[in-house]
Amino acid sequence: MTISWYRAATLPRRVAVLSVHTSPLEQPGTGDAGGMNVYITQTAVEMARRGVSVEVFTRATSSDQPPIAELAPGVLVRHIPAGPFEPLERGELPAQLCAFTSGVLRTEAFHEPGYYDLIHSHYWLSGQVGWLARDRWGVPLVHTAHTWAKVKNAALADGDSPEPRTRVIGEEQVVAEADRLVVNTDVEASQLIDLYDADPDAVSTVSPGVDLERFRPGSRERARDVFGLPRDAVVLAFAGRIQPLKAPDVLLRAAAELLHRDPTLRERLVVLVAGGPSGTGLEQPQALKELADTLGIADLTRFLPPQAGDALVDVYRAADVVAVPSYNESFGLVALEAQACGTPVVAAEVGGLPVAVNHGLSGLLVPSHRAQDWAGALEEVALNPGRHAELSRGALSHASRFAWQRSTDALLDAYAEATSAFQQAALGVAV
Repeated sequence: MTISWYRAATLPRRVAVLSVHTSPLEQPGTGDAGGMNVYITQTAVEMARRGVSVEVFTRATSSDQPPIAELAPGVLVRHIPAGPFEPLERGELPAQLCAFTSGVLRTEAFHEPGYYDLIHSHYWLSGQVGWLARDRWGVPLVHTAHTWAKVKNAALADGDSPEPRTRVIGEEQVVAEADRLVVNTDVEASQLIDLYDADPDAVSTVSPGVDLERFRPGSRERARDVFGLPRDAVVLAFAGRIQPLKAPDVLLRAAAELLHRDPTLRERLVVLVAGGPSGTGLEQPQALKELADTLGIADLTRFLPPQAGDALVDVYRAADVVAVPSYNESFGLVALEAQACGTPVVAAEVGGLPVAVNHGLSGLLVPSHRAQDWAGALEEVALNPGRHAELSRGALSHASRFAWQRSTDALLDAYAEATSAFQQAALGVAV
């Protein structure tokens, strides 16, 4: 792997990664685990391969968890006791930040000064901890929010709860204190600058990636056999957390609309939903199944628990199209993973999805959440063999541009820039 001279000159020896509310060891697709977990895991492993040690600090949720676990060679996960040994809702976590911060600082205190060269915090809760650790350790702070309260509140799903003012204030504080702010897309960079008054010179765009060795084309027939799906079925799939923000209900309503347009499709249509309730979705964990029944498609809908590893690959391979109907996505890793398997994606035209999906070439973007519009897009992709084959080829080509190795290169460049800015600020040099 070629490393630029600038990055090599400032390559950190050891990075402290802060992930208060979710662990990279957790299964994405349920609870608070999702794309952020994948991001942390993949970039940490890639950095370790380059000789950078990574230690991930996360809140312990069980007394059975070991204090330290090895995620991969060169990557440790530290479980910090903070509050009860059980999962907590995000709204309960700010009260545990003092205890978590104490645990992080205590860990560093057992080592010689300068043990960590840089802090990378993920999500605003971690940013609050990182801000304090930065001042105590005298090292740069890099922050990735993954989602922003002001952006989410501007695109709420019907019935979803807005993010609290506490989070907005917390994010504003982290934006003001971080030495580098890493965002997924240029759209997110603009939002950060416009809504949070971030310094444009302190913002770095680093697109997430996809594991191209795991997510790749394979036998559709074999994948359908795994789930007991008819080989000649028309399969529409959703993979992710079941919550209003992710909008799996949009796919169900669109499927019902397709049947309204062509009742004969009932003989072949299957809606595959893989994921578990999360966030505000926990308030009505059966709501999606009840909606399928109300729409008259319960017999066509298959609900699977969150799928890991090769099982998730099989979900993508089994599908004719993967739907990503979210109301907001800072990027959309599911869209990339599906395309890397050669499956076209129909996604909402929001957030970073216009980057994750190349409209008209690797899939389609829908500018609304109306069932009629989604039914039309799904129909074009799933029921038109020629168009499907064309988009499948485009999906593979598009996804190939987003390897995690490339993301990690860009992230290490952001680390180098943060280190340089921090050092110059410490010397009183104008940046």
